[in-house]
Amino acid sequence: MGDKVLAVERGYGEFKGGWEFPGGKIEQGETPEVAIKREIDEELGIKIEIERRLGRIEHDYPSFHLSMDCFLARPLGDPTYREAEDHRFLRVDEFDSVNFLPADRKVLPLIASALREGA
Repeated sequence: MGDKVLAVERGYGEFKGGWEFPGGKIEQGETPEVAIKREIDEELGIKIEIERRLGRIEHDYPSFHLSMDCFLARPLGDPTYREAEDHRFLRVDEFDSVNFLPADRKVLPLIASALREGA
């Protein structure tokens, strides 16, 4: 993983143009770990190796509540950006260079801490 993490710009939906970390909804019967692997494969066309769980973020958007399990993962291949408008690999000091969605902003300190610890 090094000292950078992947952020993507949403290419669709209510939050189009906002930046987020890849992932998505847990389907019935899935664990968070299975869900993130499936979502990354769907969104980026790659397999991942989960390095560690960072925690869970809770956020209330106007129309729904989001409960998001967060992981650091290593890509096993080169991603293809199927649903993103843009993407960037960011160092902690570059997090302010994109407009992260509110829930994803809550993940930033968890990522910064993990990167300082060396994941």
